[in-house]
Amino acid sequence: MNSYIDSHAHLSMLGPRGIDADARLENLFASGFGAILDVGTKSGDLAERIRAFGRFPAVRFSAGIWPSAEAISDREREIAALEASMAAAEPNRLVAVGECGFDRHWNKAEDGADIKGERELFDAQARLALARDLPIIIHSREAVEETESAIAAVPGLRGVVHCFSYGKEEARRFLDLGFFVSFSGTVTYKNAESQREAARFVPLDRLLLETDCPYLAPLPLRGKSAEPGMVELTYALIAEIRGIPVEELVRAAADNAHELFGLPTRS
Repeated sequence: MNSYIDSHAHLSMLGPRGIDADARLENLFASGFGAILDVGTKSGDLAERIRAFGRFPAVRFSAGIWPSAEAISDREREIAALEASMAAAEPNRLVAVGECGFDRHWNKAEDGADIKGERELFDAQARLALARDLPIIIHSREAVEETESAIAAVPGLRGVVHCFSYGKEEARRFLDLGFFVSFSGTVTYKNAESQREAARFVPLDRLLLETDCPYLAPLPLRGKSAEPGMVELTYALIAEIRGIPVEELVRAAADNAHELFGLPTRS
């Protein structure tokens, strides 16, 4: 197996779906899989995730707060809890802040969502990323304008727009801000031509690939719970549409993940 990188996974969410994540990781890494970034979504989930998966040297961790209504409404306490959890973690295993960001699918002003509070929750995590000199992992769904504005308002912020769901022009805007762009299994879906256009456009040295497991399994596995090994299918599709060998894409993505997150690479 090539040394694939899954730059965004939620390993602790596999167990509740009946998947033995520990056994899956044993098999993946034994077969040569490169590295996985296990991503946080709640202020207090970091220690538990490190206890569960920290024995795997090629797994690294982020810590962040997804913009749920509950987190937004109690954002000051949530940020304090996040900072405390990060302070207690081993620095060499904690490599990013996030995921955090903006979601207009679930958080709609017309439905009473606290849009100002959502921005404040993001801004606090952006400041935390700067203070710790860490990259930020941004969730952006149907919210390109808000996301672009929030990134631009924090000079020096670096990171990735994960699970990219927009098109070429939106990719250009995030690239112009210095960000990486990461594609998930959704790029393989039949109605995702705008994502595929973006995947052809993003320079090879700014491209990441992910599963966002257990969500968004790529074709032909759509509808199943995604696992890190399924990222191979996304690599295959993007290599095909770019007209390059998959080995070249694997090497580039590994280099990018190492540059941004310090993920380990294999020769």
